[in-house]
Amino acid sequence: MKVQFVVPGTPVGKGRPKFARRGNFVSTYTPEKTASYENLVKVAAQSAMNGANPFKIAVSSTITIRLVPPASWSNKKRMAAICGDLRPTSKPDIDNVVKGIFDAMNNIVFLDDKQVVELTVRKEYAERAEAEVEVRAL
Repeated sequence: MKVQFVVPGTPVGKGRPKFARRGNFVSTYTPEKTASYENLVKVAAQSAMNGANPFKIAVSSTITIRLVPPASWSNKKRMAAICGDLRPTSKPDIDNVVKGIFDAMNNIVFLDDKQVVELTVRKEYAERAEAEVEVRAL
């Protein structure tokens, strides 16, 4: 069995937790940009699962992170990037994006991201920014 879905928009790396002082207490919170992106992933994952229970066994995952080339690039360079001749080496960091996506899929696609035993991740340029996620039972 497998589940596959696309998260629209520019992928966001998981941000470090922020701290705020509230009187004598310090509270921790997730940055708004990270929380917002994780909610997008949750909605896409729930839709793809279509009411099915989360995987309870080991899974394999393939994630393709698609970014739009900078508008400042020439058309020739943009087309080379979209054709795959140039690859993105800029932010977001690939591992931080995966962490955010996996955290959002906990208890929806799988019980916990520790179940992922195989992972393939690719970052490339495309016409539209998105993250394509596939999870397969092993």
